[in-house]
Amino acid sequence: MSPDGPAEITISTRGQGLYEFTKQIPPLTGSGLLTLFIRHTSASLLIQENADPEVQTDLANFFARLVPPASDPSMSYLTHTYEGPDDMPAHIKAALLPTHLCIPVTDGQMALGTWQGIYLFEHRDRPHQRRVAVSFLPAA
Repeated sequence: MSPDGPAEITISTRGQGLYEFTKQIPPLTGSGLLTLFIRHTSASLLIQENADPEVQTDLANFFARLVPPASDPSMSYLTHTYEGPDDMPAHIKAALLPTHLCIPVTDGQMALGTWQGIYLFEHRDRPHQRRVAVSFLPAA
């Protein structure tokens, strides 16, 4: 990846859930710091286990219970509801979870653990094209 400026990755989602995009990171050269930033307010970024898909299922189910749709009686206090019952809960989830990640890079390799992958966590029900800005700052 060139240090000239941020690149961008587009990730197609099919609705709520976690979408691994580790392999979509452009090739990196040298050592430094990789920064990823999602350019949306209703999705998040996570580093999470990528060995067992049950981890992603359990995370999605946990956050669905923690922040149910606006149509749930427990969410009757919400006022931003005109974009659908999944919209304001999506903003709440994005406020609770990271929207950017910083990953150390050594000799062109992200310093991820053995079972770690990089995920976009989609919080909306319908499909989206999500954009993630990618920037690499080489070590001095």
